[in-house]
This record gives sequence, C-alpha cells and structure tokens, in this order.
Amino acid sequence: MNRSLFLLPFFALALGSLSAKPDPAKVANTVLLDENGVANLGLKTTEVEEQTFEETVFALGRIEPEPLRRGVVTSRIPGRLIELKLQAGDRVAAGDVVARLESRQPGDPPPIIALRAANAGIVTTAEARLGEPIEPDKVIMEITDLTQVLAIARVPEHQTARLSVGTKAHIRVSAVPGETFEGELIRFGTSADRERGTVDAVFRLPTGGSTSLRPGMRAEFSIVLSKREGVMAVPRAALQGDNMDRFVYVKDYELKNAYVKTAVRVGMMNDRFVEVVSGLVPGDQVVTQGAYSLAFAGKGSVSLKAALDAAHGHEHNEDGTEVTAEQKAARGGAAGGHDHAKSEGMSLVTILSLTANALLAAFLVMRRRREPEDAPPGAQAGPLKA
Repeated sequence: MNRSLFLLPFFALALGSLSAKPDPAKVANTVLLDENGVANLGLKTTEVEEQTFEETVFALGRIEPEPLRRGVVTSRIPGRLIELKLQAGDRVAAGDVVARLESRQPGDPPPIIALRAANAGIVTTAEARLGEPIEPDKVIMEITDLTQVLAIARVPEHQTARLSVGTKAHIRVSAVPGETFEGELIRFGTSADRERGTVDAVFRLPTGGSTSLRPGMRAEFSIVLSKREGVMAVPRAALQGDNMDRFVYVKDYELKNAYVKTAVRVGMMNDRFVEVVSGLVPGDQVVTQGAYSLAFAGKGSVSLKAALDAAHGHEHNEDGTEVTAEQKAARGGAAGGHDHAKSEGMSLVTILSLTANALLAAFLVMRRRREPEDAPPGAQAGPLKA
C-alpha cells in the first residue's frame, strides 16, 4: 500500500480539528477569567493522581491527660505559704522551685522550706494563696506534662469490631484550627455507654510540642478502618454540587485562566479525600480553593474569542472557530479593498496544509524511485534490441 495514501487521513484529521467548531457543551461549562479574577477568587489547584485511599469512621471525643504524666506539689511539714512563684498556665521544669513555706518549727527566724516541682509540664491548678496555712495533705499546685496526651473517642459499638490496638486516627481539635494530630489506639474503655451506644477508644496522642492542647478539649476523630492502593482521588474541597449532580472544575490545559465544569462519578469519601470513579484522568488540575465561588462566576470576565486568540496567536470567530481566508478577505475588502489575509501572513492551517502537501510529494517521489526495484523477475531493464 502506498505510504502517502496511508497518511492522508491523519493529515485531513489534523487540519479538520483546527478549523472545527469547539464543543458547545464544553464552551457552555467553561469559566474564563483574567488575572484579577483569579486573584480575587483565590483559586488554587492540585493535580489528580492515584494514591492510598483510607476508609474512615467519624467519632467525637475529648482530650485527657495521661495519669502517669501528672504530678502535684505538697509539703512534708506543716507551715505557712510565704512565696508562690507560679500560677495556672505557667510552664515549669522538673526541680524548679515553685513555692516557699515558713515552717512551724521553732526558730528565729523560722526555717524556710523550698518546694520544688517533681515533674516538668504546665501548671494546671494552683489554688493555694499566700499566707495560707499548709498541711502535708494539702495540694499546693498540680503540674501536667502535655507533650503526650490521651484522646478518647466515643466509637459506635458496631464499629469497635473493626478496630484493634495499633489502629491509627486523624484527630482535629477545634481549639487548634488547621492542625491535624495522628493518634494510635492503645486500649478500649472498661464499659460501654448504654445511653449513647458507644465504647471509649483510647488513643495515644503525641502533641509535637504544641502548647495549645488542654485536658477537656473537644476532639474530632477520623479513625482509619482500611486502606486501598492506586485509587484516583481529589480533595473534598474540590467536589461541588449535590448527590445527583457532582462536579469539579478542571483547569484547561490550553487556555490560560480557563476552568471547565466537569461532571464526575464518585465512590467513597473520607475526612480528606473523595474517590473519583469516572470523569477525570491522572494529571488533571482540579480547583480546590475557590471552587465554590467559581459556580457563581457565570461565564467569567474574558470572551472565548480573546482567550483563543491569546492561546493560538491568531484570530478566531466569536464561536471559537478559526477565521478562514475567505472571511479575512471579505473583512479586508470591506475595510478598504486591500488583502489583509496576505498582509497578516499565513495562518496555522495554511502552514500545516503546505507541510502536508510537501510530505505527500516527497513520498510520491520516493515511491517512483523504488519502482524498478519492485519489477517482476524476467523484466528487461534496458531498451529492447531490434
């Protein structure tokens, strides 16, 4: 088969795609913005990729101190409190002097006893007052080490069978916005809550040096039940619409500051990501921050013609199609009788058309040169003798 004939459909397809009218459905769902529009909406995108997807269960709970990380300051002898160096909320190191006590033992002046912290941490209670008589059973202050705390989740009873020691959880605390802590299940509570139908699941939670966590704070748990590899997912902030009409905004790969509303079919959701079953491919750039605002941006602030002109470097019609030579000639005649098509130079379609013709001619020449080699056996190569 002639190679040139084999390539003709591909050249025709390439040329036809350049002059074809853009997909009306895509045009209707495209929002075109200028730089100011992008900045005002605060748009940010992320790349769609396959990842490890976690199935999670949501639970509420609270932060509690670890019992073995709590200490108190007391006096071994009775006396009167004459100095108090710390108050609730202050940090203290182990061995620091936190108070001084005037002993009731006789003397002039009476002996002064320094009281020291048995452990490092934060002063969580300090109820003693200066001048107050102190007995050995009196707690002057309580010090709690909060570098590691317990996060106790109230898990529905029917979910506890899927949990085991070592199960991980993503934990968020309302008082510490924007930060997620990672906890590990160490044990269950000794009894269930009959009214709520829940069981306490106790997670060990290193605070990473955060000084904002306090006992009693409300916590939200996303407990990891299972994991699946190679799942295409997007951040939950990217997903818009309702259960009957799910969509995301995908950054157009060709037009600058263009975002296409794209329908998607979703699967499971966790606290951070949404599984995408269809509608996207790896490498798509989806809008995360500002996606909700895009739904109310209408068609945007830039026309389709202006966006295509800037992207391709030549003129388009208002509907997005290429401006043909005939249209340019007609516009040039109406403007004053000279040919603008020639003065503006050859369009991309013309250049590709000439390139295709040159390649076709080259293939034909090569074919003709090879014809003697392909002649059947016994054929005369030279002129016939008389």
